[in-house]
Amino acid sequence: MLKKFISCIIILFTILSLQTMFSGCKNRDDIDDIIIDGLKTQKVVINEESINEIISSFSSPVEMAALMSSLNVPFSRRYLIDPSITEKYDTNNKKAFALGILSADLGYLNVYERSSLIVEYLSAIKRLADDLRISQFFDFHSLKRIATSNENIDSLLFLSVRSFQDMDAHLRESARSNLSLLVITGVWIESLYLLTQVANEIETEKLTERIGEQKILLNMLYPVLKIYQEDPYFKDLVEELKELHKIYEGVKISYQVGEPETLIIDGRLTIIQNEKSIIEMNEEQLKQIILITEKIRNKQINL
Repeated sequence: MLKKFISCIIILFTILSLQTMFSGCKNRDDIDDIIIDGLKTQKVVINEESINEIISSFSSPVEMAALMSSLNVPFSRRYLIDPSITEKYDTNNKKAFALGILSADLGYLNVYERSSLIVEYLSAIKRLADDLRISQFFDFHSLKRIATSNENIDSLLFLSVRSFQDMDAHLRESARSNLSLLVITGVWIESLYLLTQVANEIETEKLTERIGEQKILLNMLYPVLKIYQEDPYFKDLVEELKELHKIYEGVKISYQVGEPETLIIDGRLTIIQNEKSIIEMNEEQLKQIILITEKIRNKQINL
């Protein structure tokens, strides 16, 4: 669902869901050589349906930040990446991952209405997008105006989703779908990092549940990232996530189906099936997730 996607490459992006992600290759004619930072690697394709399934399954960093705000967690810039650090990144992989991290931080800033910082982060995002030759897909003027004036979030989401879809299609056509994957992974890691940093200071059931739910997305991203392991950057990232994946294997998620809800949406009768996820995660597992997430995130931004 488009509204649930959020926080694309520029302002609001994504995290969370279930099911398998990629069916692999379509026809052999559809398979392209992948160029990663100038090196030709294995032939592989991520089909559009699979990427769209991942994207539509994510929750937003804005949603995550809104949860923190609802718990009266005070704003803290120390949780966020210093955008100036991204100036030293010298490969497309690093820049794409940083683009995801900055996007997640931008969602956090937006919820806490830090307009002056939003401009700073948008400038860093534009610089990275220029370097990756994808800035043509983003209307930075509109993004800045909407974000800094606290206009309708729906407008921001629509603009972000549309921009990301156009960018993703372009990267896939030019055999650079690996960069889309890194942007998504960067968004997810940073959003999980923000959640776990707060959970390390404030113990609440809501935060713990949301952290536990991230097992679903990790189970989607992890096998996909492994496809690109011929590239050293991806290989190192997969090794780092392997430890986190192992901890999450012990987290249990079950679902309790609730009563369906009938609503009239845009003049149409719509039935929404409500369900509640039940997370079983002990204190030691939470502690390990907090520590490992911090290690992965900090290593990535300091490469």
